[in-house]
Amino acid sequence: MTSHVEDWSGRRVLVTGAGGFIGSHLTERLVRSGAEVRAMVRYNGRSDIGMLAQVDPDVRADLEIVPSDITDPFAVRRAVDGCDTVFHLAALIAIPYSYVAPASYVATNVSGTLNVLEAVRDLGVRRMVHTSTSETYGTALYTPIDEKHPLQPQSPYSASKIGADALAESFFRSFETPVATIRPFNTYGPRQSARAVIPTIASQVLAGREKISLGDLRPVRDLTFVTDTAAGFMAVAATDACVGRATNIGNGAGITIGDLARLIAEIAGRPDVEIVADGDRLRPARSEVFELIAANAQAKELCGWTPAVRLRDGLAQVVAYVRDHLHQYDVDRYTV
Repeated sequence: MTSHVEDWSGRRVLVTGAGGFIGSHLTERLVRSGAEVRAMVRYNGRSDIGMLAQVDPDVRADLEIVPSDITDPFAVRRAVDGCDTVFHLAALIAIPYSYVAPASYVATNVSGTLNVLEAVRDLGVRRMVHTSTSETYGTALYTPIDEKHPLQPQSPYSASKIGADALAESFFRSFETPVATIRPFNTYGPRQSARAVIPTIASQVLAGREKISLGDLRPVRDLTFVTDTAAGFMAVAATDACVGRATNIGNGAGITIGDLARLIAEIAGRPDVEIVADGDRLRPARSEVFELIAANAQAKELCGWTPAVRLRDGLAQVVAYVRDHLHQYDVDRYTV
């Protein structure tokens, strides 16, 4: 197995979606690796830079933070201009909200990705890494899921990401645009919002709730700690063989949501708490994805990437983070 390690010193890098959960961790890792990072965050009137606000101040001081909007092709072009590598993470990602406002997912995830691809193509960027999701696979037809597994749009969110993935592939085939697609399985870690299941569980447990309300407890997820996912982004960017294809980033092991909740409760010191399925949190029946387990041989063989953080160790870090930031979580409200 060949390990691909790139020297990021002095490289001009753009991260779209840098204010998000994964984006903030990737941005931090790039800065610590010597890259000159332009962090694109969605403009708002509150000067809110998202999760970048929680990044080490010394790291943040080295960033060029650009308030922008991925749906504006002119703003995107200005952000891309002068960059050697583009990590495209900006997206709408909440599955429940995609049932409410699917057009916004097409505008952001499909048209936004097109804007990035056009800028990368026109400006001669050396490498673009486009972010996909394991949700594009839908409920597994076989496990572990490799990159040849059919794509199944089981929510408007996953359909929009499949569209974005297809655009990325088409630009490679049509114009030789140097774009590699990374397909992370479920990422978790510090800074993740209550929209995700692990902070939802941890915040309810740590707030002392007697019943932990979740959606369906049966789905199986392959969980990857966020620092491993960030390392995967950088490994894919450094690997020529990943251009023009999708590469899974996942541990290769699954756990049900119910068992995950019980494990988090145990780590938090409340092993006897009751775990219940709340009907208001259920996806439509044919939209739920019941099994996601990654085949990660391609990432290991092409990029030299392997996950380093064990599930229990990663969850312990999340529990500690949520305990310290519990005041930021609206524990009893279902966040979509």
